[in-house]
Amino acid sequence: MAHVVVLGAGLGGVIMAYEMKDQFGRDDRLTVISQGSTYSFVPSNPWVAVGWRDRDEVEVDLTEVMGRRGIALLTQGAARVHPAENRVELTDGDSLAYDYLVIATGPELAFDEIPGLGPAGHTESVCQIDHALKARQAVEALVAKPGPVVIGAVQGASCFGPAYEFLFILEKALRKAKVRDRVPMTFVTAEPYIGHLGLDGVGDTKGLLEGQMRAHHIKWITNARVASVDAGMMHVEELDEDAALRRRHELPFAFSMMLPAFRGVAAVRGIEGLCNPRGFILVDRFQRNPTFRNVFAVGVGAAIPPLGPTPVPVGVPKTGFMIESMVTATAMNIASLLRGEEPAEVGTWNAFCLADFGDGGVAFIAQPQIPPRNVNWSSQGRWVHYAKIGFEKYFLRKIRIGKSEPFYERIALRSLCIDKLKSTHHETGEPS
Repeated sequence: MAHVVVLGAGLGGVIMAYEMKDQFGRDDRLTVISQGSTYSFVPSNPWVAVGWRDRDEVEVDLTEVMGRRGIALLTQGAARVHPAENRVELTDGDSLAYDYLVIATGPELAFDEIPGLGPAGHTESVCQIDHALKARQAVEALVAKPGPVVIGAVQGASCFGPAYEFLFILEKALRKAKVRDRVPMTFVTAEPYIGHLGLDGVGDTKGLLEGQMRAHHIKWITNARVASVDAGMMHVEELDEDAALRRRHELPFAFSMMLPAFRGVAAVRGIEGLCNPRGFILVDRFQRNPTFRNVFAVGVGAAIPPLGPTPVPVGVPKTGFMIESMVTATAMNIASLLRGEEPAEVGTWNAFCLADFGDGGVAFIAQPQIPPRNVNWSSQGRWVHYAKIGFEKYFLRKIRIGKSEPFYERIALRSLCIDKLKSTHHETGEPS
């Protein structure tokens, strides 16, 4: 009998629990450690921030569904992981022993690295549901008293898609409120060019996103380093290709939403052999930590090196489907270990993303997410907006029924040749 513990109940953690449960024998135990019992669908937060969604539409209480599936749910959260002792210290002072640990905590938001950044400072966020609800109040104030807007992602950020989404969703909301003509908008990003996304672009995301910005009269600053934020004023340093200071910008704003850099959570940060200096979990190709061989990591908390040097530090995003591929590989690899076999499954890290712009959007497929790629495709259109709505409803239903991949999803993905696990095909024969 084995005890597997999943630390975290976000996208990666919940799906990890469901898939791991499917791999278990009768006597194996599964425990999820979470801060609270609620799952929140983070991709909907830009809609929450402009009043297009309410909290109860994008959240699921996990108590009933986890109980129905025979998964123990601890809601006090983790204080510290002790991998050398095979235990997790909980915030109430108790400890939980494990045979295998899957770390799926997501990140800590590093607002404090830039003076004045974040909901406790002078900018808003859509990283969490509470942040989005606070941002909604600021949006309402902007509509009542229009003024300049600054949206973007700071140095070290790795999640750029939501910044673009919120930019255009807010622009749509301002048009609907008939105040867009009194709201100059500027996009500020650490990316070396618009549409880089931490991925060196996917298809023609550069051209598509630049075109959208021009069509919507949005200015932008790339290679941007945010020095500090005061009430109503952002201080930005724009660098050139050699990382030398090109110019300084003083950007006044009545409303600003800036995505922060991420780091590993306090429960794991600073553990030698487990994390990199930023606090992200070191993993091999099987999602397993090289030092503590019974510890795995999936999702945003797993360490992925940047694609290459950029004038301003830019991280690599962990997109939804990429995380699901990590989860599937991890569940099958732990199942192999439980059978006395060695891990063999490797996630594809493919990316399939829908970026909603309120009345349109951009979609892309990157196979794999990190170049060079076998598939490198992007497109735009009104259909993306409706596809994102459909995906939201579908994914929340998966969480509610306790199933990570219904059979019809497997069929659909197979028909699109989008795989979660890597496979190598060798063809032999005489040359023609």
